[in-house]
Amino acid sequence: MNKNLFSTTEIAELLGISREAVLKKIKTGNLKARKVGRNYVINKADLPIEVGGELTDAKKDLINRAVKKTVVEYGETLRLLGKE
Repeated sequence: MNKNLFSTTEIAELLGISREAVLKKIKTGNLKARKVGRNYVINKADLPIEVGGELTDAKKDLINRAVKKTVVEYGETLRLLGKE
C-alpha cells in the first residue's frame, strides 16, 4: 500500500464492509477521517493495523495499556490457563 490517503469506498473494500458502515464508523469516531469537499478521506496512519495501517507510537501505547490492564484483571486466570 503506497498511498497515504484513502476514500471511504477504498476503506470499505479493505475492511470488507459497506461504504455506509465506513461512514457510520467515521461519524461515531471509531475511524478518524477528514472532510475534503463533500467526501471523507482516511489517512493510512489512521487505518486499523490489520488492513495496512501504521503501528504508531500512540497505537503501541494503547496496546501496552490494554495488555497491562488485562494482566492485572485476569492475571490468575491467565496463569491457570497457561498450565493446561
